[in-house]
Amino acid sequence: MNSSLLIITILAGLSIFVVIPMLLSRIYVRCPSNKILAVQGKVGKGRSVMCYHGGAHFVIPLIQQAQFLDLTPITISIPLQGALSQQNIRVNVPSTFTIAIDTSPDNMTNAAVRLMDLEHDELESMAKEIIFGQLRLTIASLTIEEINQDRERFLEAIRNNIGPELRKIGLTLINVNITDITDASGYIESIGKKAASTAINQAKIDVAEQEKKGDIGAAEADKERRIKVSEYNANAVEGENRAKAHIAQYNADLAEQEAVAQQRGRVAEQNAAAQIQIAKAQAEEKRLIAEQVVPREIEKRKIAINAEAEAEKRRKEAVGEADAIVAVKSAEAAGIDKVLNAKAEGYRKMVQACSASPKEAATMLMVEKIETIVRLQTEAIRNIQIDKVTVWDSAGGTNGNGSSTSNFMSNMIKTLPPLHEVAKMAGIELPEYLGDMVEGPKPVSHSTNGASEENPSEEPTDGIHYSRSRKDV
Repeated sequence: MNSSLLIITILAGLSIFVVIPMLLSRIYVRCPSNKILAVQGKVGKGRSVMCYHGGAHFVIPLIQQAQFLDLTPITISIPLQGALSQQNIRVNVPSTFTIAIDTSPDNMTNAAVRLMDLEHDELESMAKEIIFGQLRLTIASLTIEEINQDRERFLEAIRNNIGPELRKIGLTLINVNITDITDASGYIESIGKKAASTAINQAKIDVAEQEKKGDIGAAEADKERRIKVSEYNANAVEGENRAKAHIAQYNADLAEQEAVAQQRGRVAEQNAAAQIQIAKAQAEEKRLIAEQVVPREIEKRKIAINAEAEAEKRRKEAVGEADAIVAVKSAEAAGIDKVLNAKAEGYRKMVQACSASPKEAATMLMVEKIETIVRLQTEAIRNIQIDKVTVWDSAGGTNGNGSSTSNFMSNMIKTLPPLHEVAKMAGIELPEYLGDMVEGPKPVSHSTNGASEENPSEEPTDGIHYSRSRKDV
């Protein structure tokens, strides 16, 4: 029993270490650097295959399948014979082409779609057909000279024509090697002979040209030699004469320099004496400046400094006074503002106390001022000295209107406006408890003594009187 359990355990362990890695290798697939991993199946909307070059990728079992495309280059031999050139001359162009699957994303997809299940021979045959056709097309567009002489241009034309066609099936052209170029008519050979003859003739011309240049060079060398000898002799004579002239010039320059030196000595003496006088004058000038100019300059600077200090002092005092005035005015303005605010608050409270009626509040203010108004009216006539008032009555008071003195006093009293008229001037009507103004009785005839017939003791009025109750009186 124990041995059976041990065998089962061993088999389970082997299955874990063998089956699971095998399953993982099918799910997580690594792509070598010389291959392309093509994942087929459900790989995305509108795509039939996903290609990867290198790395590792997950492959979902039963839904996706992974295959590899080999990137190993393939060498194809193309023994092209009898291809027509642009000049209708048949040429033989044996060559070899090296191709491989391209690793760009679009070309990898083309290769996976078109080359996935092809064998090596089938792939080589397909590529050979494409190369044969495009190589014949390239040769037909060029002349023999362009094919034979300009090999770089010929190879570039081959790449430009064959490369795009190979990329359509996912291949790329790596290398082109032209073995030899020949033709059945011997045109290329004739071109070679012509080129050889041209080269030989050109070589003979070059030899003759070089011999001519040699003879001319020898003659020119002899000519140059003779000219140079004559020039050297002439230069020698000229040098001797120049040397003599230089000696004479040196002697003349020496005499001239001696005379100039003597003249400079005398001028130097005169300049020295003049410099001494100038130095004395400058010293005297400096002495006078130090004794007279400098003290005055110092005094002038002192005056300027004192004036500037005084001006600065006055400016600061003026600034201080101005600040003080500003402070006083600011305080007065603040006080006035507070007084006005207090009055406004008082008036507001008075209006609220008078049932929010501004007219009644104004009446109350007027009532408060009645005492002052009466006092001012009494003061207007209080200081009049009646004993010093002289009334000239030429009529003698016989007109029946009283004496002149009584009329004067009555008229003076009438000049004082009644309280109700003062209130009306201010646009305010006094309350009833202060009395009211009524129309008095019409004027009546008076006797000769100024009294009325009905009431002899009644004095004449102007038709207006104050009606008051006994309580008011």
